[in-house]
Amino acid sequence: MLELKGKKVLVVGLGKSGLAAALFLRHKGAQVTVSDVRSAESLAKDIPALLEEGIMVEAGGHGLLTFRRQDLIVVSPGVPLDTPELVQVRKFGLPIIGELELAARFLKGRILAITGSNGKTTTTALAGEILKEGGLPTLVGGNIGVPVVSLIEESTDATWSVLEVSSFQLESTEQFRPAIAVILNITPDHLDRHGSFENYARAKERIFAAQQASDCVVLNADNARAAEAAARSVAPVHWFSLELRVRQGAWIQDGYVVYRQAPDREIEQIIPLSKIPLKGEHNVENVLAAVCAARLAGVPAEPIRAAIERFQAVEHRLEYVATVQGVEFYNDSKATNVDATAKALAAFSSGIHLILGGKDKGSDYTVLTQLLRERVRAVYTIGSAAAKIESQLRGVVSIRSCETLSRAVEAAAASAHPGEVVLLAPACSSFDQFESYEHRGRVFKELVSQKASGKIWQNV
Repeated sequence: MLELKGKKVLVVGLGKSGLAAALFLRHKGAQVTVSDVRSAESLAKDIPALLEEGIMVEAGGHGLLTFRRQDLIVVSPGVPLDTPELVQVRKFGLPIIGELELAARFLKGRILAITGSNGKTTTTALAGEILKEGGLPTLVGGNIGVPVVSLIEESTDATWSVLEVSSFQLESTEQFRPAIAVILNITPDHLDRHGSFENYARAKERIFAAQQASDCVVLNADNARAAEAAARSVAPVHWFSLELRVRQGAWIQDGYVVYRQAPDREIEQIIPLSKIPLKGEHNVENVLAAVCAARLAGVPAEPIRAAIERFQAVEHRLEYVATVQGVEFYNDSKATNVDATAKALAAFSSGIHLILGGKDKGSDYTVLTQLLRERVRAVYTIGSAAAKIESQLRGVVSIRSCETLSRAVEAAAASAHPGEVVLLAPACSSFDQFESYEHRGRVFKELVSQKASGKIWQNV
């Protein structure tokens, strides 16, 4: 276990994970400093709690001397590992780990970790519900909104920690070892951070880098890059597939989700497709992955079925908001990359009014061309990526430049006919105009609520 008492530890980045890590380190007896490029005014809500705990705060930029005077550096997920100060101190051999790696050194029990370009939050939430239904002591956290270090105190040797983990969290791991590691899919995302698709994919693969032969990996047989990862796993691979009958894992057969533990074992019927309450084929994939992981954790078929039947869509993931004058509004603010937007579009047959845009992540929006032609009546662009989206999709579909989300919702609502859909699935991050994708989704839902109640629109 990592010895922290009396050690000088720097936490870089004061997001939710950074704050939790700083407080955890201090309670373990470390001398903690937090460094963030944001101003003291921007951090005002967190600084008093840190100072009260005896944690020093450096705001408005990183000081190289601050970095060099440490025994350990803990990096928040939002901070790139090629930040100049980190590059400099790495030359001196100073240990640098992420919040996920820090938590892994202290978390008790077993870990079920889930990553992927899309579907992580839904699958993590569903897997957590299934394990709880199966009677297993279960904690849920990670990129889903609860920092992993916040789970440590509650964890026991009997606990299963079900964790959503991102490429940002995984790229700084060393000893993080899930008993069950799930890669849902790997499609282009965060290329502005990782530099290339291959770098991004290799970051995802770190989910099983410390595994042993007694652990398990769950991979998507239908996703070429995820399936390719099997060649680098020392743990046995179990598969899930919408299209194939797999040797061991979960697939679709005769209208059922089915599972087989091994090639020589009996095929189990888990749940009819008609009983899955989530919208979209991509959510059937998420169910398959969760079923596979839960059976590997020892949960029988009956509690798996019961948990799936009760499960509701996670907020901001293809979430039904309201029907206003016959037009349905859906919030998929978590669709922060092109592949996620494609999956959202595939969930509707036609008549879609699509809100696209935000902060570009190096994406290729032409990938959406065929789906736009088949299913979308109009696109309404917002945010800093609007010009790029419009240049790449010009002539494919009617495009209206709206700049803000409120204008886009108003324009889409005015244009849509009864029976059609207004869909927020931006294919971009939210950080140009919003604090997070959750903030963007909440604003969208409030705008729809105003429309439903007949209130006068503000800031349109």
